[in-house]
Amino acid sequence: MNFNIAIDGPAGAGKSTVAKIIADKMNMTYIDTGAMYRAITLLSIQNGKTDVIDIIELAKHAKICINGKRVYVNGKDVTDDIRNIEVTNHVSKIAKIPEIRILMTKIQQQIAKNKGVVMDGRDIGTTVLPDAKYKFYLTADLKERADRRYKELIREGRNVTLQQIEKDIIQRDYQDKHRAVSPLTVAKDAVVIDTTAKTIIEVVNEILDYIKKGEGFVL
Repeated sequence: MNFNIAIDGPAGAGKSTVAKIIADKMNMTYIDTGAMYRAITLLSIQNGKTDVIDIIELAKHAKICINGKRVYVNGKDVTDDIRNIEVTNHVSKIAKIPEIRILMTKIQQQIAKNKGVVMDGRDIGTTVLPDAKYKFYLTADLKERADRRYKELIREGRNVTLQQIEKDIIQRDYQDKHRAVSPLTVAKDAVVIDTTAKTIIEVVNEILDYIKKGEGFVL
């Protein structure tokens, strides 16, 4: 496809799951930008770095590679590690560092320059790919998002409580929406979809129908 698709939204809105399915159905490349910020967060934790300057230096020399559904940092597969609760609790702090966002944005824009990507995150339609042909913003009720995340972590065998997950999401939402650089906002030309009472397939079909109308073809 000679166009890019941007899917933004807060934690737990379903954007990553939806984006993966959209990319698969349209034979496009899926790019999980959140995984890039998680990778830098994991690297900072593993190296015991808390100073912003030190974290920026780590990011400058880190080699992040996304191959399909696997994420690699400096040649090591960290796909599972970047989803742990410690990374989740710290990623918003790392992601708000201006220099980190600039570094990641350049990488993301380079990947998307030849078109044909489905990219999800929190500032794709507004900052990373402002010229994306199709932009969507997925949202959902706080309790619904917390419940989704809770069930996901329980399936993974994590020892968490629903109350803690809800508290963490509230904190992440605040940090994402109030950071100085590229805060979480709805792009003016984005289609907003509330996923609260919808299944993943319903959301996917809604997006596909919108794109089909725009492109004038059948998927």
